[in-house]
Amino acid sequence: MTGAEAVIKTSIESGINVCFTNFGTTELHLIAALDSVPGIRPVLCLFEGVCSGASDGYARMLDKPAMTLLHLGPGLSNAMANLHNAKRAHSQMFNVIGEHALWHRDSDAPEIMDLETLAKPVSDLVHLATSPETVSQDTSNAISCAMRGNVATLIVPQDVQWSKCHNPEIESGKIEPELVEPQNIDKIVRLLKRGRRTTMILGSKGLRTRGLRASARIHSATGCALVAETLPGRMERGLGVPFIGRIPYSPELAFQYFSQYESIILAGVEAPVAFFAYQNGRSKLLTENQQTYMLGTRYQDLEDALEQLADTVDSTKQAVSLSSDSHHNRGNILPKGSLTPEKACMVLAVLQPEGSIVVDESVTSGSSYYELATSAPSHDWLSITGGAIGQGMPCSIGAAIACPHRPVINLQADGSAMYTVQALWTQAREGLNITTLICSNRTYNILRIEMAHAGQTPPGKVGLDLTDLTRPPINWVQISKGMGVPAVSVTTAEQLAIELSRALSEPGPHLIDMIFSG
Repeated sequence: MTGAEAVIKTSIESGINVCFTNFGTTELHLIAALDSVPGIRPVLCLFEGVCSGASDGYARMLDKPAMTLLHLGPGLSNAMANLHNAKRAHSQMFNVIGEHALWHRDSDAPEIMDLETLAKPVSDLVHLATSPETVSQDTSNAISCAMRGNVATLIVPQDVQWSKCHNPEIESGKIEPELVEPQNIDKIVRLLKRGRRTTMILGSKGLRTRGLRASARIHSATGCALVAETLPGRMERGLGVPFIGRIPYSPELAFQYFSQYESIILAGVEAPVAFFAYQNGRSKLLTENQQTYMLGTRYQDLEDALEQLADTVDSTKQAVSLSSDSHHNRGNILPKGSLTPEKACMVLAVLQPEGSIVVDESVTSGSSYYELATSAPSHDWLSITGGAIGQGMPCSIGAAIACPHRPVINLQADGSAMYTVQALWTQAREGLNITTLICSNRTYNILRIEMAHAGQTPPGKVGLDLTDLTRPPINWVQISKGMGVPAVSVTTAEQLAIELSRALSEPGPHLIDMIFSG
């Protein structure tokens, strides 16, 4: 058995069965091991940022890691943006990076980079394997770290891969569930009984249906307000799932929200901070006079803790539903006329099937979707957690491979989509049931909004020019068809309803270019 085969056998033993890769020379022995040791499905991506984004989407949906196999420093560098998003989503990520042979690392060969330093900002664990005899244990340790909701990066040199392993014992990655400390629950029960103005910020698995239903009972019994983190990795939503709002993206609106409360309970999140710094602004969204209480960390069993808390404060033990006071259930009413961002979101909310997975990288165009989807059939909603654009298309690949019997809908900003447009090719190659909805406002609109926040109103000529995507306009239909994905362009709400219904009824990937008016 070679060291490469030990890596693959350990991965299979640990439950890994998918590998997203754009490999090179330093991974050839690992690729050969995928042939000789069946059990892992290899998925080719034409850009490493697609590999990392796909692994992220896969992990978010299955709560287990895939393998991301990358080539040296350049491959890792290309994957960095979506590894950053995955780290912010607390996704279970197991990266294997091929490296030059140990004796070749100091040769200053053209592709040599300091892999350990490069991987550190986007990894919770970085480890260099140095022997075929210990590489199974190294692999097991990395996978165990990933299983906790971390990004683990294992660097495997070529000579460790090709050398014989005389120790045939294969390890297995594993994790023990971590419960919330009872004293944390008791402390929060006492807080809620004092009747202080309190809100609970929910993140991680607290945003699954089980956690949301328990939180709704807590709200009903105590009046404790509920709010989700601004950009959750995965949230279960729709009919039958309690609705809660999110912390506003705008610092001014976030300050306004939190100013209502004396105490803040943190459930799977850290104390909130502003997304960006602004002149005369501040980083923390809470004041020194507001007390924070930690129910549990993202590593702990939040769903169990929320249910225990609900059982303690709610003697009725009855299920409670929450709805948004500002949300108007539009039922099955489809909009008409020239297509606008809000009309596109309305069409999606009405037509998306039960069990859909909505990967949302719409940035500004999809701002109305969150509330509109309250009345949509139950679904999962995945957002761009770390703000690194180019996440939506790759994340959709991972979600579709993780859940092949569920429709995946990618609500996708046009400028952001160009970062990882190669994802369309993998969607076609794998025959994935992904419908991509391109929000063609033909601008980097989020940057124009940020210019306004910075006081640049109106933006200058250079700012306007560098956020304009009309010279020339991106022809998404031609791009998509060139990648093997059927595509159409729509300009009205009626056309979108027809084409979205068709795409969702047919197998395989589809793309709809939604050209907005105005």
